[in-house]
Amino acid sequence: MNDSRPVNLDLGTISFPITAIASILHRVCAVISWVGLGFLLYVLCFVLGLQSDYNTLENALQTHFLVQFIAWGLLSAFGYYCVGSVKHIIQDFGFCEDFEGGKLISWVAIIMGVVLSLLAGVLVWA
Repeated sequence: MNDSRPVNLDLGTISFPITAIASILHRVCAVISWVGLGFLLYVLCFVLGLQSDYNTLENALQTHFLVQFIAWGLLSAFGYYCVGSVKHIIQDFGFCEDFEGGKLISWVAIIMGVVLSLLAGVLVWA
């Protein structure tokens, strides 16, 4: 088989359309959300034990930047995951299925994800 097509394996030179970026972000946020859910269930079991454990977690959320950053990251990932899921449901109903509509709804989803991330930052750091 003589195939003379060029092969481009350098992913740094490939430009993805916004629909692909939105889909990849949705998948990455799904993984972060599910792993974070396991972590949050462990933390929930920890803080429901004793009042002092709850106070320790509350103090950590108020004073330690790393704990606040992790909480913000989990909230941001879950927020975009929810927005991306709604985007997929809208497309499953037959709306925005063409490329132009897909680009529009992908931009809307990404912008709403950024807004939710900013609101999560206000929630965590305010």
